[in-house]
Amino acid sequence: MRNVIVTGGSRGLGLAIATTLAASGYRALAIARSEGEALRSASAAATSAGQGSVHFHPFDLTELAGLGRLVVGLRKQFGPIFGLVNNAGLGTSGMLAMMRDDAIEKMVRLNTVAPIVLTKYVVRSMMIERAGRIVNIASVVSSTGYSGLSAYAATKASLVGFTRSLAREVGPLGITVNAIAPGFVDTEMTQELDQEERDRIVRRSALRRLAAPDDVAGAVEFLLSEKARNITGTTLTVDAGNTA
Repeated sequence: MRNVIVTGGSRGLGLAIATTLAASGYRALAIARSEGEALRSASAAATSAGQGSVHFHPFDLTELAGLGRLVVGLRKQFGPIFGLVNNAGLGTSGMLAMMRDDAIEKMVRLNTVAPIVLTKYVVRSMMIERAGRIVNIASVVSSTGYSGLSAYAATKASLVGFTRSLAREVGPLGITVNAIAPGFVDTEMTQELDQEERDRIVRRSALRRLAAPDDVAGAVEFLLSEKARNITGTTLTVDAGNTA
């Protein structure tokens, strides 16, 4: 059974990704600060289904000094790491001029620095195996812009540049690196939008709806599969046609 690390795997997109991967026969290693009832239920359901599995591992990704030990521990417990999905992130919104410096720093630490450092340690094991899949969860706002999300957009744009360059570095070893840019997905992160904003986003979308977490999870599953073996260094948009 192939091991795939999914950060932020206890809720929202991360939980949908972990659940989808387990249903496809992967062992999803869900990293989050706390487990939560939804993840416990998903883990139990995956075990009952008897295909793949979901395993929770508690860790605060902002503790950068411990990321190397985290990867070593996971490899000792489960074996080689085939995939890494860098999904965890803060969606802190607010006009830049009014944001606290420590809030900006915290968001950059979790959204940008943590996935880069975690990938550094995971990709080392992938290089030994000469195989692996890395998927970074970016956002359409990194290229389109959105008022009140300038700092967040900057962190997500950094992942796109990271994806393209790392794909060049590790491609000769058979490792693919791609990004997914979700639009406004119907999760807790978009619940802070008022109904007028949500309606405006839906009207602007070609399909007249918001994308769902399962849509993003399906894209991740595809990029991890053998069908995507010749896709690397690219960003796949999943936004119900919002940017069409």
